[in-house]
Amino acid sequence: MSFDSISSKKFNLEKATNFMRQFRDPDSRELKKLSANQFMEIWSHYDKDGNGYIEGTELDGFLREFVSSANFTDISPDAVSDSMLVELKACFMEAYDDNQDGKIDIRELAQLLPMEENFLLLFRFDNPLESSVEFMKIWREYDTDGSGYIEADELKNFLRDLLKEAKKINDVSEDKLIEYTDTMLQVFDSNKDGRLQLSEMAKLLPVKENFLCRQVFKGATKLTKDDIERVFSLYDRDNNGSIENEELKGFLKDLLELVKKDYDAQDLLEFEETILQGLEYSSEGKISRKQLTMILLALAKHNQEEEPATP
Repeated sequence: MSFDSISSKKFNLEKATNFMRQFRDPDSRELKKLSANQFMEIWSHYDKDGNGYIEGTELDGFLREFVSSANFTDISPDAVSDSMLVELKACFMEAYDDNQDGKIDIRELAQLLPMEENFLLLFRFDNPLESSVEFMKIWREYDTDGSGYIEADELKNFLRDLLKEAKKINDVSEDKLIEYTDTMLQVFDSNKDGRLQLSEMAKLLPVKENFLCRQVFKGATKLTKDDIERVFSLYDRDNNGSIENEELKGFLKDLLELVKKDYDAQDLLEFEETILQGLEYSSEGKISRKQLTMILLALAKHNQEEEPATP
């Protein structure tokens, strides 16, 4: 076998393995508008270990194929040199790595790839919720059977209402709605049990900021009366002078997120019991300013003790 035929075979193999090429227009080399299923194909292909991120060698492979697939001539992803890759990655991460964690999550990838308008809408990039209080209100509204999970039919109802709110419902057939629901489950159902638990739904419906993650609660600075008042007003949404119902659940959800990445409604309930027992809590279902102050001071103290001593 000649060198040319070996090269040709190798070249064709490389050409076939550039996964991104099929999603580009053969004439313009522009990326085509992706359906929900196509987007998931791309995500699953590059998130090879299924950990919810494209990172390390996965990210290198994606960037090489993404760039080389735009070429009018079929070139191998290896045509992107290591030095080009370093520069490319720096630019790419600056543009798309919103939380600057050095890896790409599914939301960040969705900002890069053109998708059907309705599907992109469901990711709510530009409209994060103001607080976890809003999140818990939405959770209670759609967990209609009170199971502590958002099952497929409940998720479909949520997506239908979301599209209706955006006045796109007439454009979406029932089949398309089912496709969106299935895709959302694929994207956000991390433990693959066919439903969304609290922490999974929280990724689909992000909150603008968990205020409790701020530096002031890490013990680095002194917690002031103004800080406590700011937190209290953040959760006391109806301004009635106490944190209760979804306000209390929202506060506890933010608190729980500081210690546990994956959590469900049962975890939240047990956490609530633990926290409130420590406050000599009454059965009124409310937290006062004084009780909130005790929790926040304990949080700041705990974080300060956990911080490694500086040499």
